[in-house]
Amino acid sequence: MGCSLRVPWDDGLTQYNFGPQHPLAPVRVELTMALAEELGVFDSPDVQRTSFEPATQRELELVHDAGYIDAVRLSGETLKPNDPYFLGTPDNPVFSRMHDASALVAGASIAAARSVWTGEAEHAANIAGGLHHAMPKHAWGFCVYNDPAIAVAWLLEQGAKRVAYLDIDVHHGDGVQAMFYDDPRVLTISLHESPLTLFPGTGMPNELGARGAEGYSVNVALPAGTDDSSWLRAFHAVVPPLLQEFQPEILVTQQGCDTHALDPLANLTLSVDGQRTAYEAIHRLAKETAAGRWVLLGGGGYELVRVVPRAWTHLLAQAADQPIDPHTETPRRWRELVAERTGEVAPTQMTDGRTAAHTPFEAGYDPDDPVDRAIQATRTAVFPCHGIDPNL
Repeated sequence: MGCSLRVPWDDGLTQYNFGPQHPLAPVRVELTMALAEELGVFDSPDVQRTSFEPATQRELELVHDAGYIDAVRLSGETLKPNDPYFLGTPDNPVFSRMHDASALVAGASIAAARSVWTGEAEHAANIAGGLHHAMPKHAWGFCVYNDPAIAVAWLLEQGAKRVAYLDIDVHHGDGVQAMFYDDPRVLTISLHESPLTLFPGTGMPNELGARGAEGYSVNVALPAGTDDSSWLRAFHAVVPPLLQEFQPEILVTQQGCDTHALDPLANLTLSVDGQRTAYEAIHRLAKETAAGRWVLLGGGGYELVRVVPRAWTHLLAQAADQPIDPHTETPRRWRELVAERTGEVAPTQMTDGRTAAHTPFEAGYDPDDPVDRAIQATRTAVFPCHGIDPNL
C-alpha cells in the first residue's frame, strides 16, 4: 500500500501568468501534470486530485496586509502598476485578474495543508505553489501572495505547535523566513545559492531568528557551482539533525528545482538524479520526524521542458510512494505535447544519467572546500541553539 496523496488541482492554476516573455511560464506546471498522468502517478486509488476554493480575504490576511491585497486586486482590474507594492516591475508585471489567480494558488496550498492536518491524507502537493518571496506588504521575486507562509500560518491557527518549513529552491526563502522570524513554533530551513551571487541577497548563516526565536531560522548559503554530491552532503549535514531535534507535527517543503545545471537564472549544477535523491531523503525525513505528515509545494524552475516536468513528476511519484525508475522512457504522447506547446524537443528518459551519491560531512571537514565551509558556518551558528554539538 502506497502513501495516500492529495493533489488539489484546478486548471485555473495555470492562469498565474506574467506574460509570454516572463521566465515563470505556467506551461511548466501543465507539462508536469501531463507527464505525471502519462506515467500513471495518479492511477492509484490512494492518489486523488481534489477540488478546492481560492484563499479568502481573511486567509490572505494571515500574512499579508489588507492594503496590499486591495492593491493586487485593483492592479489586476486596471492593469496599472502600483509602485509602492512593486506591482508592475519586470519581475512582477501586472496581469489581468492577478488577485484571482494568486488567491487560487494560495487556496491550493491551504487545501494541501488541510488534507494533511485533518488526516485525510498523509501527503498533499500543490506544485503550482511555492511562491516564497512575497512579503507582507509587497510583491517580490515573481511572487504575489506567499502561499507557503499562508499555509504555515493556517496550520498555526488550527493549533499546530511545531511546523517545519524546508526550502530547497536555489533562491533563499526570504519571504517565509521574514514572516516567522520571531516565532519559535516555526523552524525555517533554506538551502540556496549564496546571496553573494544570486537574488534576493539574503540568507546568510547569521540570519538566525529574532530574540526568543534564535536558531529557528536556518540558512545554508552554497557557493555557485555546487553539484549533486556537495549539495547532498550539505543537506544531510544540516537538515536531518535539526528536524530530528525539532520533531515537527507537520513538514512543509518548497521544492524549487532551479538548482539544476540547466536552469537559466542560477548557478548550481544539480541533475534531475540529484534532485530525485533529495526527494527520497525528504520523504524519509517526513516519516521519521513528522509522523509522515508532509505538505509539498512547487517553487522556482525555469528550464521548462528538460527539467521542471521530470523533476516534479519524480517528486509527485515519490510522495505517492510509487518512485519512477530513472531509466524510464518519457511517453511518446507527452513528447508530442511538449512539441505542440513549446516547439522544443522533449527529453527521452527520466534521468540525466548521473549517479547521485555523497560523502557524509561527519566523515571529515575539509576547510579548503567552500561547500564544507558553508556547512560548518551554518552548523556553528545554529546547532548550539538546539543543544546539538556542531562538531560531531
